[in-house]
Amino acid sequence: MKTVIAGLVALMIIVLGLSTYLAPNDLSECNDTPGSVKPCQPADAIVAVSGGDTSARTREAVKLYQNGWAPKLIFSGAAQDKTGPSNAEAMRREARSSGVPDDDIITEELGATTKQNADNTQDILERNGVSSVILVTSAYHQRRAGLEFTKRAAGTVTVYNHPVMSDKQWSGFWWLTPSGWYLALSEFVKIMLFFVGGTR
Repeated sequence: MKTVIAGLVALMIIVLGLSTYLAPNDLSECNDTPGSVKPCQPADAIVAVSGGDTSARTREAVKLYQNGWAPKLIFSGAAQDKTGPSNAEAMRREARSSGVPDDDIITEELGATTKQNADNTQDILERNGVSSVILVTSAYHQRRAGLEFTKRAAGTVTVYNHPVMSDKQWSGFWWLTPSGWYLALSEFVKIMLFFVGGTR
C-alpha cells in the first residue's frame, strides 16, 4: 500500500511539474485588459505560431488584440498542405472573419519549425521596430517557443509568454491520455536539446 501511495505522489509531482514548467504565463496575474504595470502593460505586437490546434491559438491571439493588448497581430507558420494556403494565411483569414482589420495583421509564411518561426518573425519585428511581443501558442509548446523567440531576440525584443491552456490536443487532464504524455515528454526532450545545442 505504501508503494502505491508513493507511486501516486510521485506521479502527481511529475504531472504538476511538467504542467507548470511547459506552460509559463507572464500574464497570469493580469486582468483581461492591460494595466499600467509590467508585465500587464500593452505590447507592440501579439505573435501566434501555428501547429497543433492552430485555430485555438488564433482565437486566443485575436482575443488579446480585441482586449487592447497590442495593435498588431503577427501569424507565423508555413503550409502543412503544400497545395493550399500557408497556416499563417489561414490564421489571417480567421482573424479577419473575427473583425480584425487586414492592416493590423502581418504574416510570416515560411516557418515550418519553432526555430524557423522565431528566426523569420525576428526579421519582421526588426523591420517594424517592435520591442515587445506577447507570444501565443499551445500550453505544452509555450516554454520551448518562448526560449526560441527570446534567443533570437537577443535582448532587442521583450517576449511575454501567454499559452492557450486548453485546446483540442491539451487540457489540464493531459496526463490521462497517451497523446498528452507524448506531447509533454517530447516537448521536455526538445527543451533539453535546446539547451545543449538547439532544436527544430
